[in-house]
Amino acid sequence: MSYYMPGEFERQRAAIMIFPERPGSWGYNAVPAQEVFSRIINIIAKHETVFVIVSENTRAAAERLLDKTSRIKLLEIPTNDAWARDTAPTFVKDRNYGRVRGISWKFNAWGGTYDGLYAHWELDDALAEEFCRKTGYGCISAGDFVLEGGSVHSDGEGTILTTEACLLSPGRNPEMTKEQIEQTLCRYLGGEKVIWLPRGIWGDETNEHVDNVCAFIRPGEVVLAWTDDTADPQYELSAACLWALKGCTDAKGREIKVHKLPIPDVPVCVTEHDLEGLDFEEGEDVREVGERLAASYVNFFFANDIVLLPQFGGENAKSDKRALDIMRELLPEREIIPIPASEIIIGGGNIHCITQQIPE
Repeated sequence: MSYYMPGEFERQRAAIMIFPERPGSWGYNAVPAQEVFSRIINIIAKHETVFVIVSENTRAAAERLLDKTSRIKLLEIPTNDAWARDTAPTFVKDRNYGRVRGISWKFNAWGGTYDGLYAHWELDDALAEEFCRKTGYGCISAGDFVLEGGSVHSDGEGTILTTEACLLSPGRNPEMTKEQIEQTLCRYLGGEKVIWLPRGIWGDETNEHVDNVCAFIRPGEVVLAWTDDTADPQYELSAACLWALKGCTDAKGREIKVHKLPIPDVPVCVTEHDLEGLDFEEGEDVREVGERLAASYVNFFFANDIVLLPQFGGENAKSDKRALDIMRELLPEREIIPIPASEIIIGGGNIHCITQQIPE
C-alpha cells in the first residue's frame, strides 16, 4: 500500500471537530463545553480550515459562537458523541502522488459489549464514511477491525506508536494475535515498525490510549507523561513506558529520544458540581464524585505553526506553567497556546481527543 499516516507535527490542510451535546459527557446542557470547543475552533481557524460537525440541535449554537470565516465549515452529520479523534477518519497520504484518503475503522465505543462506554454507537461508527462522502475524500474501509484514532501515533516515517493496554484489550479485536494486529496497523498506516508501550494514563477509560501518555514531536523524539512521585499510581505505568522506550529504535534505526512531560501535581477529580450537571442514559458509563480523571499534558494538538496545550487551573497553576515552559523549550518554532481543559476532561478526554487532522 502506497499510503502512509503522516506525523501530526507535519503541515495540515484542515482539522475536524464535533460540536458537543451528549448529556452524559457534557454537563449543564453542554453550554460550558460548547464555549471551550468554540474557542478552540476559532483559534485553529486562524491557521487552517476546520470542519465542524453539527446536529439539528447544535447548529444554532455553533453559528452563534463560531467566528464568521470561510475557514470554518459546518457539516450536519448525526453522531453519538464528540470525540472526533476516535470516530472521524484517520487520514493517510499517497507517497507517490500526495492524494489524501480517510480510513474508516470499526468503532465500538471503546470496548463494545465487553467494556464500552455507552450502549449505542451506530452513528459514531458511521461517521468516517459519511464525512468522506460529504467532503469528497476517498475512503478506505478497515472492515471489522476495531480501532480509535487516539490509540495510534505515527512519526510519518514508518514508525507507529501504540499501547498494549488498549489494542490488546478484549473489547477490541480479541480474535487476533498481537502480531496480526501489528501487521494490520502497518498495512493500513504504511508502517514499518510498531513500538508497543505497555500502559497509558492511569484511569483512562479508553483502555489507555497512547495519545494521553506519549506523542511524537518530530521524528525520533517523543514526550512521555511522567511523575517522580513513586506513590502515585501513574508512576509504575510511566516507568514501564520509559523502560520500553529505553534503547528503542524507530523504523529508520534512530534511537528514540524521550522528553518527560510531568502530569498535573494535583489529581484532577470529579466534583459534586460536575456530577450535578451530567445526565447519563441507560448503559452509559457513569461518573462519581472524587473519581480521578486521566489528566495529562501530552494530549495536545498540533495545528500547523501552533500547539494547543491543555491547562487544568486551580491547584495545578504551577504544573500548568511547567508544562507550558517545557513545550516552549521543545518546540521553539511554534506558538504554544494554553487552553483551559477542565470542561473537556470531565467528558472523558482532552484537546487531542476532540480534534482530528487532515494532512496537507
